[in-house]
Amino acid sequence: MFNLKCISSGAPWEEVFGYSRAVRYNNVIEFSGTVSPEEFPGDEYDQTQAILETIEKYLIAEGGARNNIVRTRVYCLHIDHWEEIARAHSEFFDSHRPATSLIQISGLIDPKYLIEIEATAVLAEKLST
Repeated sequence: MFNLKCISSGAPWEEVFGYSRAVRYNNVIEFSGTVSPEEFPGDEYDQTQAILETIEKYLIAEGGARNNIVRTRVYCLHIDHWEEIARAHSEFFDSHRPATSLIQISGLIDPKYLIEIEATAVLAEKLST
């Protein structure tokens, strides 16, 4: 059986753009592109950490943990700062290493954002009916 649950953060952009923070179907959770909830001007390391912690918060609310994340997609404005992004990503996941991509883009919705991350998590338990 296919069960679907839309997970909202309550951010006004969800209504404006017509999306959910995450969508859970059975035991898979797909997280929308997430930016830092705080401002860390010019700091890819801190933005990456804050984004991963935000994703983790919603994952925990669904009964998961960071080691349930199987894939991340990291979009950045400055590929030459990849080492700071990689350091934050590596520290967050430690020995659990999801599949990932690091992609340079030309811009995000607000110039204060330097990083946006999407994630996929797989839980042991399916969403109950």
